[in-house]
Amino acid sequence: MFTLDYKSRLPIYEQLYQSVTRMAALGALESGDPLPSVRALAQELGVNPNTVQKAYQMLERDGIIYSVPGKGSFISDSGSALRQQREIAWKKLDEAIRSAADCGIARNEIAERIDLFFSRRDERHD
Repeated sequence: MFTLDYKSRLPIYEQLYQSVTRMAALGALESGDPLPSVRALAQELGVNPNTVQKAYQMLERDGIIYSVPGKGSFISDSGSALRQQREIAWKKLDEAIRSAADCGIARNEIAERIDLFFSRRDERHD
């Protein structure tokens, strides 16, 4: 169900967070769909349950999933969750750009870095 890149510099919990978010945004996981239990997913992925728990906590914090005590974790309304996730991403991007500009990084350098990011990402997904 979820795939991880164990060679990536991105922490496993972040990869899991992004995977669930992406699958919800694409409709592969729909509102109300259950997620595997923390223990089951940790065992399936071969990771520490604390890693999965951290990802689930982040997902719940950001409204991507919700938990029902004794029942498990479920995908929340993917439309509103995606909108919320996008708002968070925009805020983080704005903060990063502001921070870079405050450090004297020029507009064209920021734009070049963005282009480089997408070039590298496209190469990895080809």
